[in-house]
Amino acid sequence: MDLPGVGPAIAKKLAESGYRRIESIAVASIQELSKVADIGTTTAQKIIEEARKALEIGFETADDIFKRRQNVGRITTSSKNLDALLGGGAETQSITEAYGEYRTGKTQIGHQLSVNVQLPAEKGGLEGTALYVDCEGTFRPERIYQMALGQNLDPNKVLKNIIVARAYNSDHQILLVQQSEEFIDEKKIKLVVIDSIAGHFRAEYIGRERLAERQQKLNRHLHALQRLADIHGVAVFVTNQVMSKPDVFFGDPTQPIGGHVLAHVPQTRLYLRRSKGNIRICRLVDSSYLPEGEAVFVITEEGIKDQ
Repeated sequence: MDLPGVGPAIAKKLAESGYRRIESIAVASIQELSKVADIGTTTAQKIIEEARKALEIGFETADDIFKRRQNVGRITTSSKNLDALLGGGAETQSITEAYGEYRTGKTQIGHQLSVNVQLPAEKGGLEGTALYVDCEGTFRPERIYQMALGQNLDPNKVLKNIIVARAYNSDHQILLVQQSEEFIDEKKIKLVVIDSIAGHFRAEYIGRERLAERQQKLNRHLHALQRLADIHGVAVFVTNQVMSKPDVFFGDPTQPIGGHVLAHVPQTRLYLRRSKGNIRICRLVDSSYLPEGEAVFVITEEGIKDQ
């Protein structure tokens, strides 16, 4: 790392904390960098400024952003209906959240994307690998095996291309995302799945008196995932639990947990619900550029398909 003010000792501390690229330093906060590198805030500010100068981070015209957006990748869900709703599939450089009750297909989509990211571009993949952070013990290699066969892929090869980590609490979950910076480019990871994003936070921070602490910690975690998506060009897919609001007398009382903090960060939010048999309904409830709508898909032994 060749930046003014960054000597071998500071560079080592930054690397050990996951700041191995100039891009990750450029988007870090002063307090964050000061803490991990054990340096003063003034020094941290100078390092961040130099990183931003090196990358020429600043203002740009909208047409430049538009041109860059043309290179955004998408991963097929194996359902044409669902892909159409998502504008082509799960998008890189952004976070897609899927929430719903149990057995609505959230984990199934996470498994399917982990298989499909390995497909060639012409078949809706990114020819990359997947990182799956399992927070609820729901990852099943047997399901990956079935879905790989459904895509005419070698199941054993597909399994080798999915890196799985079980997160046992919120701190461990945050640490796993930080550690992924060490190998995300080397392993050609193009998809990060967190299943589920807020479950540990919900279980550990109980009571209104700990709500602010929980939300602040969850907010930092979400922004770390967003930086991961931006810097490394990966797609981030997170699942989320729901709760029922007893004060809702009309309409659907089902609400995703995480409050406004979780509502504001993902670029795409999907609400999944069950229908008859293996039929599932997905509603796009929030997107920065896609219209609201619904798509119907089915969950089969071979994976996600159209009805």
